[in-house]
Amino acid sequence: QVQLVESGGGSVQPGGPLRLSCAASGIIFSFYGMGWYRQAPEKQRELVAQIPSGGSTNYADSVKGRFTISRDNAKNTLTLQMNNLKPEDTAVYYCHAGLLSYGSRYDYWGQGTQVTVSS
Repeated sequence: QVQLVESGGGSVQPGGPLRLSCAASGIIFSFYGMGWYRQAPEKQRELVAQIPSGGSTNYADSVKGRFTISRDNAKNTLTLQMNNLKPEDTAVYYCHAGLLSYGSRYDYWGQGTQVTVSS
């Protein structure tokens, strides 16, 4: 059974930091491309940052220079360090694991964690 469990969400003032973590189980973590997505009320889910199994990271323009995605394959953990948070970063943040293998696509999602940026 695949599980992606996010933690670290909460409320923070504008300009503050927050660190999200995603603990993965039931997959060969190092094989999967990992990412963070977010969904604000009445908006579509959007990509925040990606880190493939090998290769360079990718960020949404709105978070470049403020957010850093990283992974620890030994601990099956994905992390999103968020600095200089803005009210527009308020959303539910989801951890995603994706793999394309022999023509089959595998996608898994966490349950989400709320991030609220407000003064």
